[in-house]
Amino acid sequence: MKFITAIILTALLSFAFGLFTALPWWSFAITSFVIAAAIHQKPGKAFLAAFLAVFLLWAILTFIIDNANQHLLSVKVATILPLGGSSFVLILLTAFIGGLVAGLSALTGSYLRKR
Repeated sequence: MKFITAIILTALLSFAFGLFTALPWWSFAITSFVIAAAIHQKPGKAFLAAFLAVFLLWAILTFIIDNANQHLLSVKVATILPLGGSSFVLILLTAFIGGLVAGLSALTGSYLRKR
C-alpha cells in the first residue's frame, strides 16, 4: 500500500510543482526526495516508486503535447539526435531521464531516512 501511495503522491506533486513556472525543471526531484523521506520504504522500492511515477507522468504529458502538434518538433529533434527520427523513442528517452532523476532523488531520501 505504501508503494502505490508513494507512486500517486509523487506523480501528483510532481505535476503540481511543474505547473509553477517559477520553479526549475528539476523541481520534481524535490518532491521525490520528500516523499521518499516521509514514507518509509526500502531504498529499492523508493527508487522504483519515484521512477515509475515520473516516467509515466512524463511519458503521458510528452505524448499529449507531441500529439497536439502532429509530432512536428519531436521528429525534428529525433532527427538531430541519433534516434532515426522516431518521436516515440524520443518520448521514451525523455521519460527515462525524468524517471532516473526522480528515482535517484527518492533513493537519496530513503537512505537519509534509514540513517
